[in-house]
Amino acid sequence: MIRRSYCLPVLALAGLLSSSAMPAAPAITTETLISRLTNAIDNLKTLRCNVRAQERIAGKYQQARTAMKMSFKPYKVYLRNDQGIEVLYVTGQNGGDAWVYPNSFPYVTLSLDPQGSIMRKSQHHSALEAGYGTITELLDSSGERVTPGFEKTFRYTGDTTVLGRPAHVLRSSYPQFRYVSYKPTKAETTKTIASKFGCGEYRIMERNGLSPGATVAAGKTIQVPNAYGSRITICIDQKLYLPLVVQVNDDKGLFEKFEFADVVANQPIPAPEFAKGYKGYKL
Repeated sequence: MIRRSYCLPVLALAGLLSSSAMPAAPAITTETLISRLTNAIDNLKTLRCNVRAQERIAGKYQQARTAMKMSFKPYKVYLRNDQGIEVLYVTGQNGGDAWVYPNSFPYVTLSLDPQGSIMRKSQHHSALEAGYGTITELLDSSGERVTPGFEKTFRYTGDTTVLGRPAHVLRSSYPQFRYVSYKPTKAETTKTIASKFGCGEYRIMERNGLSPGATVAAGKTIQVPNAYGSRITICIDQKLYLPLVVQVNDDKGLFEKFEFADVVANQPIPAPEFAKGYKGYKL
């Protein structure tokens, strides 16, 4: 009896040691993480956040901090950066232009094309791509890409903390990133070409000396990135499943980095906050 009672705890301890030696199951799979991320972005109704951006423009890095509020379906966005520049765009209003207060001489509100060269100067993305528009482009698996498969390079690699918020880390490694020659068989805009390659419009314009939305004639050869980047890191809030950090590197190093703080999703934003005459705006 004594021998038998002594063996039971030993067997139990052996089982405990065996289970503790087993590797811990991952917190989440890559497929589940991407699915929750894309669903969270697709189901956004409203978004408030503060964005810190770092972008490489003509070989130099520019930084900006922007307070942002957005409503979707129809698309509305208000932006105010740390230089006091304000932008308001509301679908179906102002003839398709954005209202822009430049906070500089002559201190009057302008109406500008959000896709035009003035508003696209010194930034990678237009006001129509504010928020998380770039992320959906990165993860697009529609199969219509000229160089398909980039979206399959993303992997869940662990967890981290961003501004005190637990986050899952999604990474892509694409060492075959490079510029390739592209000759359209019919006239195409830089935006259409960027969509085909999933590379973003800015580097096409920069590399080929083109303006936003420029048309590339049939038969003209241009240089186009074959993907969005060589290394991409996305830190995803474990509660909201929205990005807190997006960092993109390419053949020249850091291309862009966006940090999203004070993120509030799907909370009602009063309609007057998307009106030109709203109290507190200088528009």
